[in-house]
Amino acid sequence: MKSISLIIGLNLLLVFSAFAQQSCMTEENIKALDAQWEEAILHPDPDFLESILAENFIWVHNHYSMVDTKKTTVESRKRQKANGGSNIKSRIQSDVKVAITGNTAIVTGFTDVDREVDPAKYHFMRTYVEVNGKCLLVGNHTMAIPKEK
Repeated sequence: MKSISLIIGLNLLLVFSAFAQQSCMTEENIKALDAQWEEAILHPDPDFLESILAENFIWVHNHYSMVDTKKTTVESRKRQKANGGSNIKSRIQSDVKVAITGNTAIVTGFTDVDREVDPAKYHFMRTYVEVNGKCLLVGNHTMAIPKEK
């Protein structure tokens, strides 16, 4: 009887250990996921966005000048893809930091966006939440940094 309890206990420990190792909520995974987000915006990838955005996703643009949802974000990238892409030449992240608490990660940093017209630098903050072993983007806030004169 003692042997059976020990075997069951060890098996449960292995299952929980394997589950813990599969968590997407690590700094390395979150940074990689966030870089994929940037890539999906640069080269419109509505399928990826559909898979990474939480149903209640919200994107607050520069000082609340515009607000996007999952639906509007995916739809706009579908239109861009159908029209041959966007007018963005590059999106380069810098000073990316990740803070993880429980099943939530906050990613902050800067993105230099090189567009054909009006290049800009943005300060961003994105929130990822792990749901059933998958990290989803639930919030994005971007603010343009004023150009020096």
